[in-house]
Amino acid sequence: MKIFETERLVIKRLENRDKHYFSELLTDPRILELIPQNAFTENQVTERFTKNLHLKRSDLRDRQCACGIFIKGQKELIGLALFLINKNDEKELGYRFRVDYWEHGYGKETTKGLLRYYFEHMHVNKVTADVNIANLGSVKILDTFMTPVKEFFNERDNCTDRTYEITKAQWLKQEYK
Repeated sequence: MKIFETERLVIKRLENRDKHYFSELLTDPRILELIPQNAFTENQVTERFTKNLHLKRSDLRDRQCACGIFIKGQKELIGLALFLINKNDEKELGYRFRVDYWEHGYGKETTKGLLRYYFEHMHVNKVTADVNIANLGSVKILDTFMTPVKEFFNERDNCTDRTYEITKAQWLKQEYK
């Protein structure tokens, strides 16, 4: 099931063949140090993958979901687009990419697509995102689209996080929407 497309990417439901690369996205230390997050165990990977394997569109509104990011015309999973819900029950976006796909503009393209989908298809009024401030690539992407509203020390992950947000009204005023 396709969720949305961007100029170069397709964001869609995961399929069984995606598990190897899904696992890489949850265990590769180069990816996880920027989030930061501990590597998932094999059982945790399988549980998370299975939970996201048969998504319905309604799941994107009701629970945290991971969808696959693919380059148009290719079958290899390059990243995850995350439909999240924060502790204040607000919609939150997230993404991660396999290392070979960093610095190609896919993060910015995915963020723009996620925001468009949230506002134009899910009709939410506000979207948030949290980022480890040491993750300079993601900070730059979020600075492009959203407004920083708070910084805090994240004791669980032992890093400083920054919270961003954007309202639908702000999105509609932006020229790059």
